[in-house]
Amino acid sequence: MPTCRRLLVFLSRLIVACLLALAGTAHARDYTYSDAHLHYVDFFQESAGMAKLLTAMKENSIEHVMISGIPVAKKWHEDEPKRPRYYAGDDADAYWYSATDVIIAEAVQKLSPEQRPFFHPFLSGFNPNDKNSAAHIQRMLDLYPGLWQGIGEVFTRHDDLTALTAGDTPRANNEAMTKIYHLAAENDLPVMLHSNITSKREKNPLYLQEVEEPLRNHPHTRFIWAHAGTSAEIHRHQKQLPFLLPTLTRMLEAYPNLYIDLSWSMLTPYLLDEQGKPRPEWLALVEKYPDRFMLGSDVVGRFNKLGQEMHSYRPFLDALPEAVARKVARDNFLAILPRGTVKDAGQR
Repeated sequence: MPTCRRLLVFLSRLIVACLLALAGTAHARDYTYSDAHLHYVDFFQESAGMAKLLTAMKENSIEHVMISGIPVAKKWHEDEPKRPRYYAGDDADAYWYSATDVIIAEAVQKLSPEQRPFFHPFLSGFNPNDKNSAAHIQRMLDLYPGLWQGIGEVFTRHDDLTALTAGDTPRANNEAMTKIYHLAAENDLPVMLHSNITSKREKNPLYLQEVEEPLRNHPHTRFIWAHAGTSAEIHRHQKQLPFLLPTLTRMLEAYPNLYIDLSWSMLTPYLLDEQGKPRPEWLALVEKYPDRFMLGSDVVGRFNKLGQEMHSYRPFLDALPEAVARKVARDNFLAILPRGTVKDAGQR
């Protein structure tokens, strides 16, 4: 009799466990993504092509993509026996390359009418130090009317690429960029900036003013701060920037025109800890500003890891309230685009 009772208890517990597992599965979240940071070409202006991008999007529930070029091209120097694979592969220069915008325009225009609404082209092929660059952007707007939906990724302070690119160090608060911010506001275009918050070794927000000044002076321009000013290169020298969270908290409160791209250098060490668990303080920040964060893969011309990059945010998204998680995964990027671009993205 005791044996039968133990067996019944065991079976009942097993049934309860199975029901709980089924319930958890039934309520598992399936996300649809917008990739807010994707480069169609690499630093040699080459791409795996639209067919592979479309396949990667379909296989990984990526519905919308921001699609941009790379504003510089890496030089294969006469003295280098092997073509570098990346801009940091050797000491040869990089140079500003405006034709990257033409590559993007041609690729998007070849899409079918059914595919086009899911691609959001951003202009990037200009020198941020050149006061003629606003004229280039206007020229591209005129050449491809109705095509462009944003500006960027603009390379200002960008790790070692800053030193390799010919000319002066680009700053987000220089006069050339001021002209571009005015043009962006006039055309309702968001601007994605890559502007490092500090150098590789300084343990303070050394370059913060270069971003904060445009935010303050151009309240009608929407800014997407790529990686929130961080980078993998900074993290090689400083594992974590302790001032980043309080700085972002202050800035998001002060500047309603600031949006944060959480692409890959933000995932660790900030959003997730060493065990891959979401950090409560970052969850709290995203919940406080649920409309101001978006996800990006930051892939560069190759799309085989596109799904892996986007799905890596699942632990963080799953720890957020579901409505907030879906905004971060998909809707916030769409809502920052020019009015009328995406009908179901909500209103700013």
